Amino acid sequence: MSQRDRESFIHLFAGGIAGTAGAVVTCPLEVVKTRLQSSSSSFIHAAASTRHALVADGGKLTDHHHHVRHVSAINNAVSASDRHHNTNRHQARVCASSILTRRRPSILAIPQCGLSTSVQSISIWQCLKHIVQTEGSRALFKGLGPNIVGVAPSRAIYFCAYSKTKNALNTVGIIPANSPLVHILSASCAGFVSSTATNPIWFIKTRMQLDSNANGRMSVGECVRRIYESQGVRGFYKGITASYVGISETVIHFVIYEALKKKLLRQTSPAAGDEGGKTSRDFLEFMAAGATSKTIASVVAYPHEVARTRLREEGNKYRNFWQTMLTVWKEEGKAGLYRGLGTQLVRQIPNTAIMMATYEAVVYVLTSPASASLLATGAGN
Repeated sequence: MSQRDRESFIHLFAGGIAGTAGAVVTCPLEVVKTRLQSSSSSFIHAAASTRHALVADGGKLTDHHHHVRHVSAINNAVSASDRHHNTNRHQARVCASSILTRRRPSILAIPQCGLSTSVQSISIWQCLKHIVQTEGSRALFKGLGPNIVGVAPSRAIYFCAYSKTKNALNTVGIIPANSPLVHILSASCAGFVSSTATNPIWFIKTRMQLDSNANGRMSVGECVRRIYESQGVRGFYKGITASYVGISETVIHFVIYEALKKKLLRQTSPAAGDEGGKTSRDFLEFMAAGATSKTIASVVAYPHEVARTRLREEGNKYRNFWQTMLTVWKEEGKAGLYRGLGTQLVRQIPNTAIMMATYEAVVYVLTSPASASLLATGAGN
């Protein structure tokens, strides 16, 4: 195995392992985020249908006051004793109703990334609890199959394309080696190749995560059949324009990550870096750098994810990327474009930290002298 082939294999393998590890750990948060981004979110509809029923006023319900006044008007013609008896019975019913209502999960309000004050916010834990109560615990891992199938080749293709493009640009010498422009072009090329190759997998994953049917889980085969019958092969690439726009997120992420990584490496003693190798502190620093860069990138480029999820919904009114962005802006305002951002940030921090640390660790292990000699021996056989 040549040196170049060995490097390509290392980056492919490390990217696949890193992406898989992050996807498995954070899958429940991915399901919650996708549901919040959807225009048909069960959380949203639950909030809209019942928000007027829970206006608290000193422990009593507003609807109760209106009903009491209505009952009092009718009871003017009734005797005092009957009126007193009916009122007590009515209060008992309202009291019981209030207790039952308070026992319901707080899904009556929906977290819209803290940007909407029209309803009471709900924690991510309550979203997870609601899904478990209505669909079962297995629903937290809907779409995990396509996610695992897709994340390994997606990350592998991405990291390999990123590494090869960066090496090529550094070798040509037209652009200063390892400059921010090299990182931008490398991340853009890697994002384009990865998105184009794996979009059908992510389309299937999103459809499965949006399936809130509690009676039975939609299989991958059934999902593929529905998409193909309704839209043909082109249907699997719906929302790919939003994915291309989302390349800006990965560009921002890797530019910041490379800058932070360079600073961290400068702070490390050259002697320790050459002789002692990487320590556990180095990997913790890589995790922090990855989480920081991904958080900034997610906040800047998040609206494209909402548009992509809306385009992948079944039978909706969204036709293309810019029409979707404009429709969401007109109907829901800025809060609509950032729906689910809170969950996304909570998910991205551990996901990116795990992914980047795993990637760096696998690359380091496989590029060590012992691994290099082992790979060379295996190639000779």
